[in-house]
Formats: sequence, C-alpha cells, structure tokens
Amino acid sequence: MVDPTVALLWAAVIGLILGVLFWPRSGYYWNYKNVRMMSGRAAIEDALKHLFNFEYRNRAATVESLAGALEMSRNAAADLVIRAEALGVITSEGSTLMLTRSGRENALRIIRVHRLYEHYLAEETGVTEEEWHRLAEVREHDSDLDVDHLAEELGNPAFDPHGDPIPTAGGDIAPPEGQSLTKLETGRPAVIIHIEDEPETVYAQLVAEELLPGTRLEVIQSDSERIQFWANGGTHILAPLIAANVTVVETKGEQVESGDSYAPLSELKIGESAQVAMISQRSRGLERRRLMDLGILPGTTIVAEMKSPSGDPTAYKVRGATIALRREQAEHIRVTRDVENQG
Repeated sequence: MVDPTVALLWAAVIGLILGVLFWPRSGYYWNYKNVRMMSGRAAIEDALKHLFNFEYRNRAATVESLAGALEMSRNAAADLVIRAEALGVITSEGSTLMLTRSGRENALRIIRVHRLYEHYLAEETGVTEEEWHRLAEVREHDSDLDVDHLAEELGNPAFDPHGDPIPTAGGDIAPPEGQSLTKLETGRPAVIIHIEDEPETVYAQLVAEELLPGTRLEVIQSDSERIQFWANGGTHILAPLIAANVTVVETKGEQVESGDSYAPLSELKIGESAQVAMISQRSRGLERRRLMDLGILPGTTIVAEMKSPSGDPTAYKVRGATIALRREQAEHIRVTRDVENQG
C-alpha cells in the first residue's frame, strides 16, 4: 500500500512539472508554440501590421523598429524581411521598409480581423479589456474566419473599442484624427477618441483610471512632470509618458464636470438614495444593455435597500422594482448622492 504522504508528494511534484511545461503563456509548451508561430506566416503578417502602422502615422519603418515591435533580434528581423521580400509583400529603399500593394492589402485584412474581433469581444462577451488585444492577435491569423460575415453581424462598426478605425471590406480606412492629451491646452474641453493598447502596463493603468474612448475631460494643469485633468466626475493625474497614449479632440461649448462630483453606487449605504449620473465606459456590451434594460439611466433615482448575508450582492430599488447587483456591477454605476433622502 502506498504511503498517503508519499502519494501527495508525488502529486505535488507532477503538478509542478506540468505547470512548468504547460502554464498558459509562459510554460515551455506555449513558448515553443509561439516560436513555431513566429517562424512562419504569422511572423510575416505581424511584420506587415508593423509596417502599415508606421505608414499610417507617417513614420519610417526599419529593421530595427521591426525587431523592437516583434521582440526579436535584429538578425531574426532581417531574415524575416528577406522572406517577406521574396513573397513580394515588402520592399525596401535604403534602410526604410515599405509595403507593396499586395503587402498593404494583406495588412489591411489582418488589421480588419483584429479590430473587428476586439469589437466582438467588447460588445458580445464578458471578456475583460486586458484580454481583448491578446485574443485578437491570435484570431487575426485565422485565414478561415469569415470576416465579412462577422462585420455584418456586428453592424459594420467603424471603430474598435480602443478607438482605432476598422478598415472596410474594400480596404478603406479613416485617416488619423485628434491630438495627444499632452498637447491639449488647459481649459479646453475634449473627448477621448483613442487609447493605445500597448504596452500592456500602460494600457492597464488607463483602464484602471477609466480613461476610454468617449470619456470627456478638461486639463487643469500641464507641465513636463504631470498632466492633471477632470474626467468621470473626478480629478486624474498622469505622467506625460502615459498621457501620450491618449488621443483627444476638442469639444467646443461642452462643459466637463469638475471636482469629485460622482461616486460609485457601491459606496451607497443601506437606506441612502442617489441619482444615476452615468454608467462607466468600462461597462460594455451585454452588461451595459442589461443595466439600461433595468432602468438604470442618467437621472434615475436609486435606493440601496439591503445587502445579502455575505455582503454581496446588494438589493437596490429602481423605478419601483427591486434588483440585485454585484459589487463589480455597482462600481460601474456613478451616482450623485441625494442628501435630503438619506436614511
């Protein structure tokens, strides 16, 4: 009979080995798969995307910029360029890399798939913002995907959830617009139209601050060390390096709520009432539609009635009906407290 302690020890050892081999995104197996993928068609398609993105912003792509974008050595990037030139999708002029007509068509198709799939993830699933880009990067290499059918099912959206324009089936794409948040003058109301989704750490900070396309803001102080502005009813501060990843357009004649005028619904105490000011831009797709179907719209009065024994969810009265919301849902609903009706 096997000693239970020995059996548990062996189980732990086997679990550790399997974790090292197959842990998602970092295990040896996944690294091996990534290397194999990057050595083939996917690597060339990623190179085409890089060249198109530089062309779109009137920048010159080089072997060095390609190596940095694809996180590979310069020699590996040079070999990749040679293979792409042999396929007729990349050409070069001096140190500058350029797309051929065929290369540009392929790049636009890949970008169309990527951005449509991000839109799908944002509006039709419960996948979090942090996962949209990674999952779309995998799906963009799926040559069997019926991208035109996907676009039709989604209503042929013009932009992805980050504010990037989605190429049409004919290869048309909207030109760049707006200016960096770092260049916005103080006192000028504006709206965010685009945020960069790379690098991941910068994007995660912007998401945590709920600075997403559609967010209105106004800069109150700007210098070489920090950008301070009003948005979402509160004050935000970003380093210029982070703020440079946010693109805005001015909205003349519109006022932006200043100060900390909104609070998350989750902060309401039992018996307190408040008016809905807005639903956070982080609440999207199915969840956002459900909240609106429940009558949670700007101006609606909402009362915190009671908490479940575990403390979550909380019951709220909305338009004469009692509904239960989890804390994470209530945090996406911004309210202004009704002091006169507090219990």
